[in-house]
Amino acid sequence: MRPPEWDVIVLGAGPAGALAAHQLARQRLRVLLVDKRDFPRWKVCGTCLNGLALGALAQAGLSSLVDRLGGVPLLRLHLGLQQHRMELELPLGRSLSRARLDLALGEAAVAEGAEWRRGTEATVAGPCPGGRQVRLRSGGAVETTSARVVLVATGLGSPGLPPAIGIRNRVEPHSRVGAGCRVDTGASGYGRGTIHMAIGRHGYVGLVRTESGDLNLAAAFDRDHLIQIGGAAPAAAGVLAEAGFEAVPEACAAAWLATPALTARRWPPSAERVLLLGDAASYVEPFTGEGMGWALLGALAAVPLVLQGQGPWSRDLERQWARRYGQLIGSRQRLCRGLAFALRHPGLSRCALAAVERWPVLAAPFLHPFDNAGVKALLPEPCP
Repeated sequence: MRPPEWDVIVLGAGPAGALAAHQLARQRLRVLLVDKRDFPRWKVCGTCLNGLALGALAQAGLSSLVDRLGGVPLLRLHLGLQQHRMELELPLGRSLSRARLDLALGEAAVAEGAEWRRGTEATVAGPCPGGRQVRLRSGGAVETTSARVVLVATGLGSPGLPPAIGIRNRVEPHSRVGAGCRVDTGASGYGRGTIHMAIGRHGYVGLVRTESGDLNLAAAFDRDHLIQIGGAAPAAAGVLAEAGFEAVPEACAAAWLATPALTARRWPPSAERVLLLGDAASYVEPFTGEGMGWALLGALAAVPLVLQGQGPWSRDLERQWARRYGQLIGSRQRLCRGLAFALRHPGLSRCALAAVERWPVLAAPFLHPFDNAGVKALLPEPCP
């Protein structure tokens, strides 16, 4: 009948988990942040931070973090479809490698008092008096600890949830697969400050320069096409050629990493003393940094409920999180889902591109004109 050892255990030290740990540690809660990987580490996507993401960081008191790490201002979006190209101005954005960002967010949480265990795999276990158990494995050592609230921010592939918890996982049929790599290339067509997006029949490829000067490639491909053509490198080369973009020969020899299916949803995004954040809750094909915005905004939105959950737990807290998550992030994901549908159909894609070229204001919902004040207005109550 001992009380939980921690107030909060956060599974996953990506942007959602690390920012939530930072905010909760600022409230003087006992926070344990756990991730199975060592840091710094590279991720397939998430290099672009749009206004939503930057506004969330500002609300968290980390407004100078991205600039201090050398984030590259993003000024333009360069689109290519069937040899036709167009450029749109970006109102707000930065490019920053996930290796630097994720490490900095984790260190910021530690500076506020959180404990960070890297190289440790965590699994949510059964309930205990006043909390929820978590099983930790590091090397050959296994231990069980507990917290009043557990935040699961483990991404698409490894939720760390037992089947008995009652959270269902649904992967969208025919969902595309993500893939990415980074290369050191002097390809002149891909300058700093621009997101380049090549759209093809079987997927799309986004390219952007990071603070180190490397070119980051993040793509989404039809699974069957990826298998048929023999991997991500030839698939990316085909999309670039189809869109009329400059080839990137270095990508053929690069180490590509792949993701699970991109469009998936776990529902409900909560259970007894458990809340799901970021990609672990739901994900669709994102554009121009949208996924990072969802992760960071969700971390801020969860804080008030975690604070309430330090006392007696109620099903109403679970319902509140499902409702809040749907209001804040579900609407943004529906926009991306609609755009993803259009990109799968060449005729719709051509019409959409022509309409945006004639009336650029139509692209506003996807270019994220959010800033600090805009994010503050989105949140249901001020984040501590």
